[in-house]
Amino acid sequence: MSDLCDPMTLRNLRERVMQTLSFEVTGIVMVSPLYAALAGTRVVDGVALIAMLSIVILVWSPLHNYIFDVCEFKTTNRVASDRPHRVRVFHAFSHEATAVMITCPLMMYVAGHSLLQALSFNLGLTLFYTGYAYVFHIAYDKLRPVSCPVQTRVQEGKLQNQQITGV
Repeated sequence: MSDLCDPMTLRNLRERVMQTLSFEVTGIVMVSPLYAALAGTRVVDGVALIAMLSIVILVWSPLHNYIFDVCEFKTTNRVASDRPHRVRVFHAFSHEATAVMITCPLMMYVAGHSLLQALSFNLGLTLFYTGYAYVFHIAYDKLRPVSCPVQTRVQEGKLQNQQITGV
C-alpha cells in the first residue's frame, strides 16, 4: 500500500516537527534520570547534558544526510531513494560514528568525563536510542497513522479511487 502514496506527502512539515519533538522530549525524559544515576550527578545536570546532545544531533543529522547524499550522487549518480542496502548500512554507521566524534568531546568538556567514560556513555545512549526509536515509531504510527489523500490507481484494468490509511 505504501507505493500508492507520494512519499513527499506522507507526513507534512507540521507532523514531522511534532513527531521529532515528541521523540526528543520523551527520550530526554526517559534517559536523563538513568544517565544521572550512572554518572553520579543530579538529574537536572543529566537533563541539561542530554538536551544539549539532542540539539547537537538534531543539527548534525540533516547536515550529515545532505553531505552523504551529495557525495553519493557525485560519485555514483544515484539519489538517496535508490540507495542499495549495503550503502544504507554504511550511511547509518557513518551517521553514528560522526555523531560520537561530535558528542564525545562535548561530554568530556561539559560533564567532565574521560574519553573512555564519554565513549561508554555514547555506546549506552546509542543502544538505548536505537531500541527507543524502534518502539517510539511503531507507537507513533499507531497513534497518528498516515492518511494519504484520495488516490487513483489501476487495479486489474479498472480505475479505483480510495482513501489510503496507515503505512
